[in-house]
Amino acid sequence: MKPIVQISLDLTNIDEALETAAMAMRAGVDWLEAGTPLILAEGLHGVRRLRENFPNVPIVADLKTMDGGYLEAEMMAKAGATHVVVMARAHEETIKCVVKAGRDHGVKVMGDNLGCDDMVEAAKWLEDLGCDYIIHHIGYDERRGIAAAGKRMPSPLDQLREVVAAVNIPVQAVGGLSLEQAIQCPAYGAPLVVLGAPLTIDADEFKTASGDLESSLRLICEKIHAYGDVAVKSLA
Repeated sequence: MKPIVQISLDLTNIDEALETAAMAMRAGVDWLEAGTPLILAEGLHGVRRLRENFPNVPIVADLKTMDGGYLEAEMMAKAGATHVVVMARAHEETIKCVVKAGRDHGVKVMGDNLGCDDMVEAAKWLEDLGCDYIIHHIGYDERRGIAAAGKRMPSPLDQLREVVAAVNIPVQAVGGLSLEQAIQCPAYGAPLVVLGAPLTIDADEFKTASGDLESSLRLICEKIHAYGDVAVKSLA
């Protein structure tokens, strides 16, 4: 599988999100993500605006669904999302409902293991329930809380190889990755590379980061795309 670069639009203003998305497309990004802050601020209207402006680009709706799975997935699919996110900590029936909605409405389901006691087993469980992708995720609050306590901040890279080895579907690592770490993800067997806070989004203010972001993004995309094929068992 060729590496895919996804930008997480963790913004709270749709106009800024559209500007950032356009810049990301120029730089070579493959997928757009309507981040949770954007969905909270703009809802279905934000996803529709992204679809209107980028008609042929995959759009991930980071719903972090915990209940009402079928309806949430269905609504986002009708608004133009191609991928939706359900949490491993949700009830099994919720995950099944999201998977069914995905099949019924032609969207892919990404299962997120954030907050699970055993993240490897959670990834396997999500695959068993029918998810198409795994998001191996160390959360924003978790990272900041542990760092504030003076302890080493956890990284999704800590168990990424184990998660990749445990499942047959593509894996994505999320959670405070540095530029160098994001570029390394394909080497860990994770072909879906997410660029968000702190790489492209200000982690404290949830706005587009300052500096020459487009040039930086272009360089990141070039390096990730140059990696070549990443082995994924389900595609073997």
